[in-house]
Order: sequence, then C-alpha cells, then structure tokens
Amino acid sequence: MPASEPWRGSRKAKAARTETALKDAARRVFARTGYLNAKITDITAEAGRSAGSFYKHFTGKDDILRALLADWPARAGQEPAADEAGGDLSGRPALRARVAAYWRTYKAHLPEIQALGQAALVDPGFAARLAEIRRAGLETMRAHLQRLEDEGHVLSGDPAVLASAFNALLEGFCATWSGGDPSGRTLTDAEAVDTLTDLLHHGLTRG
Repeated sequence: MPASEPWRGSRKAKAARTETALKDAARRVFARTGYLNAKITDITAEAGRSAGSFYKHFTGKDDILRALLADWPARAGQEPAADEAGGDLSGRPALRARVAAYWRTYKAHLPEIQALGQAALVDPGFAARLAEIRRAGLETMRAHLQRLEDEGHVLSGDPAVLASAFNALLEGFCATWSGGDPSGRTLTDAEAVDTLTDLLHHGLTRG
C-alpha cells in the first residue's frame, strides 16, 4: 500500500465525521429555533466547526436539509406485513403495529419533519417533496384499505376517502403530541399508540 493511502483514509474519515457532526447539529438547531430562523452560523457553532468546513460539505441550509431527508429511513411507509403482527389491518394487532411504527418514525425524525414543513412554505422544491411524501403515504394506506374491501370486509367508507381521513388523523395527532405535551400532561408512547389505534379501528369497518 502506498504511504499516502493511510493519510487519505484518515482524511476521508475526518470529513465523514465533520459531515455527521454538521447534520446532527442542524437537527438540534432546527428543533430548537425552527428551520426558517436557523442560520448557518448557528449550525456551525452547535457542531463546533468552522463556516469553511460547512461549505465544504453543503451549499447552504437547504442543502443540509435535503441531506437529512435523504438519510431518513422510510419506516412509516413499510408494509405492515413485514411486522410479525401481520398485514391484516382489520385486526387490532396489525393495525397497532403500523400505528406504532408511524409514531416512532415521526418522533425520531421530528426535526426533519418540522423543518420540511417550514421550508415548504417558502421553497417550491420542498413543497413538492412534502406533497410527494404525503401522496405516497396516502397511496399506501389506500392500497391496504382497498385490499381489505376486496377480501370482503365492509369498510365504513370509500378506501380513498378513509385513507385521507386516517392519514390526516395520524399526521395531525403526531404533530400535536410528538414534540411535547401541549395540554400540560404526560402522554406515554403506549397511550398515544393505543389512542390512535382505537380511533382507527373503530372507524375502519361498519357494525
């Protein structure tokens, strides 16, 4: 191995650590001050890095948000059949498993979700990205409900309409509660998931 190779490897590892530190710092800053109010200097100070190091990795605040979104695992859109509870959403265990995955993912990526929502207000590209994420979630939910109807379950409404109502409930509830306790009381993960599951389960089928 050439003598320069270890040095190159060390330099690459250092760059990767810097990029990770900047992204972690951006998440904290976005969570604390909001995306629209965040400044590059806030991020670099939080990361303990220079502005020059920031611009070696990112072109601006929008670029680092895009990088965070690219890192975001799409767990909320995974098929519930991949969970050991199965994929039959007419059964409470499978429905609860999906709700729990949505809740966990929302909480884990709250800084990115909130930042994307704020960025979408001023940037058409981010607005399109947010709309795409919502469309994908809606189509996933609609497909699950359509499959139930095709299997003979009598749903409480049209699968597309129900899907939009269910997704609005999930997103709105998580937006209200995952960042804190707006009512001044503590909401545990179990209570949040059970509340959502019961509402969706009761609204799923007739009878």
